[in-house]
Amino acid sequence: MTKQHANWSPYDNNGGSCVAIAGADYCVIAADMRMSTGYNILTRDYSKISQLADKCVMASSGFQADVKALQKQLSARHLIYQHQHNKQMSCPAMAQLLSNTLYYKRFFPYYAFNVLGGLDNEGKGCVFTYDAVGSYERVGYSSQGSGSTLITPFLDNQLKSPSPLLLPAQDAVTPLAEAEAINLVKTVFASATERDIYTGDKLEVVILNASGIRREYMDLRRD
Repeated sequence: MTKQHANWSPYDNNGGSCVAIAGADYCVIAADMRMSTGYNILTRDYSKISQLADKCVMASSGFQADVKALQKQLSARHLIYQHQHNKQMSCPAMAQLLSNTLYYKRFFPYYAFNVLGGLDNEGKGCVFTYDAVGSYERVGYSSQGSGSTLITPFLDNQLKSPSPLLLPAQDAVTPLAEAEAINLVKTVFASATERDIYTGDKLEVVILNASGIRREYMDLRRD
């Protein structure tokens, strides 16, 4: 008789998809609100988006317990920064902090796939995309999570960024107006929800611009 070994894992994947698009003077970050495990839906009303600073927002998919631990760590580090420097951390600075935090845990990583969006020091939209161990890149748009394989080709087709190998380097921000970018995000999620069982229920869209931050919601498929 074959000996059975217990196959326990410290990780789970709770699914969900995240998208961020940077524009000339705005940034749109969106994520669905379904949290699953296997074929079970745990909740239909779970926000994957966290505001880290006044002009910086993070959307995360993957293992939501690790995501919560990561958000808590970043929040504590940001509070220390505010006490020491008497100002909010900028989005590029937060991007570097997130990279360092993920890399520090590289031997037992946070199972979290993050996309960070906001406004840089010049007021331009910026998006940073990550892997689980802190490697990151500034891009014009990005997608993470269970629906990213469906969403990324769609965004490539609509927004194709200039190659990072071009000299002189070209700006990665998308040429779309803010309203067009919001509509594009809603369209890609409506499309991804049809094919990915881990994406659905409700869409949360966060828009950052010079006048502040606002949220929009849209219903998605619930089956």
